[in-house]
Formats: sequence, C-alpha cells, structure tokens
Amino acid sequence: MKLQNGFEFLDGIEKTNLLLRDKFIEPPFSVLDTKQGEWQDRKRAWGALGIKSEIGRDDSLTYKGNVAKFDYYRVKEGTRDDTDEQSTSTFDPCLTELMYSWFCPEGGNVLDPFAGNVLDPFAGGSVRGIIAQYLGYHYDGIELRQEQVDSNREQAIDILPIDNQPNWYVGDSNKVLDNDWLHKFDFILSCPPYADLEKYSDLQDDISNMPYDRFLAIYKSIIGKSVKLLKAGGYACFVVGEVRGKDGYYYDFVSDTKRAFIDSGAKLYNDAVLLSVVGSASMRASKQFQASKKLVKIHQNVLVFKKEI
Repeated sequence: MKLQNGFEFLDGIEKTNLLLRDKFIEPPFSVLDTKQGEWQDRKRAWGALGIKSEIGRDDSLTYKGNVAKFDYYRVKEGTRDDTDEQSTSTFDPCLTELMYSWFCPEGGNVLDPFAGNVLDPFAGGSVRGIIAQYLGYHYDGIELRQEQVDSNREQAIDILPIDNQPNWYVGDSNKVLDNDWLHKFDFILSCPPYADLEKYSDLQDDISNMPYDRFLAIYKSIIGKSVKLLKAGGYACFVVGEVRGKDGYYYDFVSDTKRAFIDSGAKLYNDAVLLSVVGSASMRASKQFQASKKLVKIHQNVLVFKKEI
C-alpha cells in the first residue's frame, strides 16, 4: 500500500510539473536542470533553426594544457578530441527562451511600440539576438569583435525575415553605452566574460585579456551604464560562474557581479543554479579532486536583478 501511494505521489509531482511547463515552459524553480529530456528536446528544436553561436570565435579559447586541471564546465554544445565537449562556450538557447518569457514584457504594440526591448552589453554569439527577434522582442547587442558580429548577422539573415533582424553594434560597451539611446530597455540579458577564463581577442578594449582588478573596474562601469538604460521596474539577468586565479583560489566573481548591480541601483531579485550536462566532468573529477581537492564545476549562476526606480 505504501509503495502504491508512493507511486501516486510521484505521479502527482510529474503532473504538477507538466502543468507548470504548460504555463511557464519550465517549472520556475531555483534549480534549472539542462539534463532533463524536455530541456534537451527544446534545445534540439532551437538548434534545428540553424543557430550556431560558436561561429565567429576561435575553437581554443579555453582548455589550454591538461584537461584534468580545468575545473569549469560551461553551457556549450559540440565535441572535442579528448572530451565530449567543445572548447568554446556557447549560450544555452533554452535558458535564453526562459529568461525572455519570464522577465521581459511582450513586444511592442500601438500603445507602446518600444516595449519588449532587450539590451545585451556582452553580446558574443548569435543565440540571444536571434531568439529575441524570433519571439517578438527587440534586441540590441554590443560586441567588440567585428568578425563575431559579421557571423551573427549572416546567421540572422538565414533564419529571420529581413525586416525582423537583431541590432548588433560593434564596439566597446563601456563607450557605446555612452551614446544617446532613443529608448530605455525592459530587460537586460547577458553572459559576460568570466574574467580571463576565455580570452576572446588581443584587442585593447577586450576585458577578457586584462588583469582581474582592471577587468573588474571596467566590468562594473559597463553594468552601471546598462542599469541606467533599464526602465524602472525592469529586470536584468547575468549568467556567471566562479573563476580561479593563477593562485588556485576563486576571484569571487559571482559576488562581485552582485555588488556591481546593487551599487548601480538594481537589487538582487532571483538567484538560480543552472545545472549542465555532466559529460566528461565525471572522468575529470577523480584525478582533479585527488590531485588538488578542487570540485569539478557543473553549474552556473543565473542572477536576476530588479531596478525599482
């Protein structure tokens, strides 16, 4: 009898989760599990559109040296010679869809033609821009590297109507955000460089090749300028993860991100964990932990802030 009741209880949980998915795409919990079948199905569906966010970047941004020494697992797809991962990170399209649907108002209409505006100060690949426009939002992304923007635009033209294209601006966000913008934004969604974890270029303004103290100063400036462009009541979501310095200790990048937003006038509103597919982490865990006592990371932090005024 207890076994039967147990199965009934589990079945009830599954039914509840199905109802939540019907309403919210995924249950709005503080743990987002990319390993789940429903998540993977949606991810494949987005990929079928032709989004290839890794194009425009070198395939060797990370994983330099012994793979066993690398303890950070990112949102990505693809393969690599000695692991089941690719070495250049890409942003998860399902997470993109969720954040837009949960925290950004629907696209513009006659009453408010500027509703649904999304700002992305660290645009990187194509995924956040294409999905925004596909879902009816208006996307403005800033990316330092011309070759990345060229790749993004080529993909967007192949996937979206010519009159429904994302806006990608080439330049340093710390400078571009000083421009006179015609509107404010309803939502900020971005995934910044994780300090020097991935070195994107040797360009002078690329903060991914700077020492952490200099990186952090410019990073905070970009966040402050972004928050100024956010409408009152609007949300901002940054996906971040901890990064180790050369001494083996964490920079505490997640806390620095929280403080930068709070100091800019946006309070921490939600804090979720994004669980990645384990992949080769299980193979690396034994050697890595035995050698250094460092845990293998299989999650990222999804931080959501709200600007009150």
